[in-house]
Amino acid sequence: MNRRNFVLGAGAAAIVGGGLLARPSAHGQPYDDYFKTLNEELKKNGPMRPCLVIDLDRMDHNLDLVTSTLARGGKHYRIVEKSLPSQKLIEYISKKAGTRRLMSFHQPFLNDDAALFPDADLLLGKPLPVRSAELFYKNLKGPFDPARQLQWLNDTPLRVQQYLELARGLNTRMRINIEIDVGLHRGGVADDATLAQMLDLIAANPDHLEFSGFMGYDAHVGMGVPHILGTAPELLAKAMALYQARVDFVRSHAPKLWHDNLTLNAGGSPSYKLHPAEHVSSEISTGTALLKPSHYDLETLAEHVPAVFIATPVIKATGPIELPALDEKSTIISWWDPNQRGTYFIYGGWWLADYESPRGLQFNPTFGHSANQEIINASPNVNLKVDDQVFLRPQIVEAVLLQFGDLIAMRGGKIVDYWPPLSA
Repeated sequence: MNRRNFVLGAGAAAIVGGGLLARPSAHGQPYDDYFKTLNEELKKNGPMRPCLVIDLDRMDHNLDLVTSTLARGGKHYRIVEKSLPSQKLIEYISKKAGTRRLMSFHQPFLNDDAALFPDADLLLGKPLPVRSAELFYKNLKGPFDPARQLQWLNDTPLRVQQYLELARGLNTRMRINIEIDVGLHRGGVADDATLAQMLDLIAANPDHLEFSGFMGYDAHVGMGVPHILGTAPELLAKAMALYQARVDFVRSHAPKLWHDNLTLNAGGSPSYKLHPAEHVSSEISTGTALLKPSHYDLETLAEHVPAVFIATPVIKATGPIELPALDEKSTIISWWDPNQRGTYFIYGGWWLADYESPRGLQFNPTFGHSANQEIINASPNVNLKVDDQVFLRPQIVEAVLLQFGDLIAMRGGKIVDYWPPLSA
């Protein structure tokens, strides 16, 4: 179907649909008190461009939930840097949570972490190509000591061999944390034979390699697996049984590599709440739970509140919807559907985000997405005007937080600071 026919079809569908479907009711609502306050502050003191807002009061609530939960289970907290990619944001969380443990997933960020947090304990959250590791050492600056403070995640015997060759070439010692599959099936060691090869290679090269522990990511525990396949506590029990089996194997197969200070990392935002019930892991990683984007509206995070929003100003308000080619005939659409009686073009768009406030804003599929001036429609009840802010809730955070320049930290509805993101 060509573009003209598609546009005309949209109008025809509205007319024909009148005989088949109930007439839509108006869904729009004005700002509630929370977003009304944010709108007024951003219009007065904000940048009047797309920006990302972090509500520190809400984030504090989420962080308190994380730290108090992990404290009950005797677990250390490791901050997931990719979900919170800003030096000041990480510093804020680190100080409030009392931890210097970070998990990194990206070589440029890893170098930033080493330079910005020279006393940090760093654990990779995914296996990096050995060339990435080589670039880390090449670009390393400052007093950070990788041989003591950094754990490289390895998932196969081949990768251990590659890292061994790099360590020999650099005449250094590398700490190797082994990724294990605890049920997510996204890679990692899944059998004792593979684990034995990796442990034997580490044990045979003590001048260049050191076994530092395990990482078993268990996001599947809380990510909405149908209960018929297992409840979250049941899935966690299975995951930790697999974890315990790998721990037991190290103790029996390579007892000289085992000691009480190994890092036994587990968890993730979807599952952290359940981990106080197990006694295998020593630390839990989480980051996204502190901000709770919409993809993390999970049963296990029901007590958490959204703490991050995209805010962008309305740059045009043009009244009832008017479609290209349909022109004045478009009035049939807004006559039929009151949610088409307001048309707004915002500054930017096409983000991984959902419209949050005012309530009742809706994407226009006929126009499609635009990263320049995205169109949205609503009933007049939203009471939006030019320069008012439209608020969106990110679906995820780790990519979205890098798209807006300085993050705007707010407390009590007021801007309190600007936090630059890490450089990708």
